[in-house]
Amino acid sequence: MNSLNIEATRRTPAPSVEMARQLLSHLIAGQLTAGQRLPGERQLAEDLGVGRSTIREMLKSLALLGLVDVRQGDGTYLSATTSDVLPQVVEWSLLLADRSLRSLTEARQHLEIILAGLAAEHRSADDLLALSAVFERMERAANADDHASYAVADADFHLGIANASGNEVLAGVLGSIRSLLRTWTERVTASGVTLPESLELHRPIFDAIGDGDSAAATRAMFVHMEQAIAHLTETLDGAAR
Repeated sequence: MNSLNIEATRRTPAPSVEMARQLLSHLIAGQLTAGQRLPGERQLAEDLGVGRSTIREMLKSLALLGLVDVRQGDGTYLSATTSDVLPQVVEWSLLLADRSLRSLTEARQHLEIILAGLAAEHRSADDLLALSAVFERMERAANADDHASYAVADADFHLGIANASGNEVLAGVLGSIRSLLRTWTERVTASGVTLPESLELHRPIFDAIGDGDSAAATRAMFVHMEQAIAHLTETLDGAAR
């Protein structure tokens, strides 16, 4: 995108961005409370003067951020865990634009693949100990079918890889979306993927980093992210129907 297109985008935000900002203003102002049901798609579309398809895209983005819970056949509710995500709303405003889901998933995929390869090259003995401890937490949570603990441990595993990469800039980018990583995992495992299945997608990544095999770590992370993106997209599309 050239500079003229960038400036044009800044002057004319996508409709979904403006709608999301209006909705988030209500959240921040306390006009909606945790667990409260949002107006239906038809009402939101009329209030904001846009089509229902645009409303659906906005709700997908907000669901991905963990701000709302889209319950198929029941409606959309303000998430009870918004306190973790609201401080990051400004940083993530661009993710609320059109095609944001695709942009976000592609960005995370490429970032994680790079970080996995770097971690295999640069990890220290302390990094491996830390990753091993986190992986053990994932195993315990998977064996106990503890989805909440698994989601936290999963996010910590990916952040541990980032820290082991030796690249503070890239690690910082991933670290800034800790809440989003956890929400992503929660939604993937809610799509029918069992915790043991999810765990086994992480094991080759862990093993390759331990072996110092950058190429294997990159391949393993690619496979993991491809499957995670497919399950995430399927879950959000199903909830929006």
